[in-house]
Amino acid sequence: MAYGAETTTDEVLAGRKLDGLRVIVTGASGGLGEETARALAAHGAQVTLTARDLERGRAAAARIEASTGRDGIEVRELELADPDSIRKFAENWLADHDALDVLINNAGIMACPLGRTPKGYELQFATNHLGHFQLTGQLMPALRQGTRPRIVNLSSAAHKLAAMDFDDPHFERREYDKWASYGQSKTANILFAVGLERRYGGAGIHAYALHPGGIMTDLGRHLAESDVVELMRRAKVDPGEGLKMKTIPAGAATTVWAATAAELESRGGIYLEDCQIAPRCGGLLEDPGYMDYAVDPEAAEKLWAMSEELIGGPFEA
Repeated sequence: MAYGAETTTDEVLAGRKLDGLRVIVTGASGGLGEETARALAAHGAQVTLTARDLERGRAAAARIEASTGRDGIEVRELELADPDSIRKFAENWLADHDALDVLINNAGIMACPLGRTPKGYELQFATNHLGHFQLTGQLMPALRQGTRPRIVNLSSAAHKLAAMDFDDPHFERREYDKWASYGQSKTANILFAVGLERRYGGAGIHAYALHPGGIMTDLGRHLAESDVVELMRRAKVDPGEGLKMKTIPAGAATTVWAATAAELESRGGIYLEDCQIAPRCGGLLEDPGYMDYAVDPEAAEKLWAMSEELIGGPFEA
């Protein structure tokens, strides 16, 4: 079957049996994360959902159990902007599980007002990249024990809005720009996959970054109409046409494909969209593909070193 922008999670997994596949999906209390977890669980995977709000996470797990007939969908609390929460989650999860096959770094925030962590880190960069960087490192012992393990980072076509600003990643000296901040964090998600592949690909742990597409989810809760207009201006999109949008099952399809596709076996450090390996980009937000700066190996190494410094220690203890 040829996959494309309208392919859904159920179409990607049609006829697949994922019994025994051990998966963590961050930010799975709704939207793409919940749909990703549902689709994988429906085909036999053992899925752990993470959520900032445990009640919302439990509600999502109940919906997944009801729709799939699966019992015991695991939910655990995780706040990616809080290093202590990440540490606690990883320690407790590792105490109960020996191995992890797929880590899906799905959670994120988008175009929010300026916020900072207690350490002063800008909130979008801290949540979307640094939190997942720390989490992945702390879960690496389980990934090393996984069967053909994969790490899937949800990026966005919005990475085209901004490269990494290594001189001022936290907007301490420049004026805060919510779209530049979001774009920078999404570029970091791709560079992180490049860095992971360089370090762990030879050991059989492969990493992918992807653009799910434009989807109406709670991710856009901070957006006013003026923010959408500004995004379309930067994307050079005709306001009369608007941005191309997907359904949630189509939006989660590339994540599920990245987590399970046989054709991606033994390769990684690549950027995916519409259930395909994406090409280099022409530069517009609506163009398919990636910007060169998002896969630059030197930038990936610089980001890795900076991220270790910001989390206060090596990636993998």
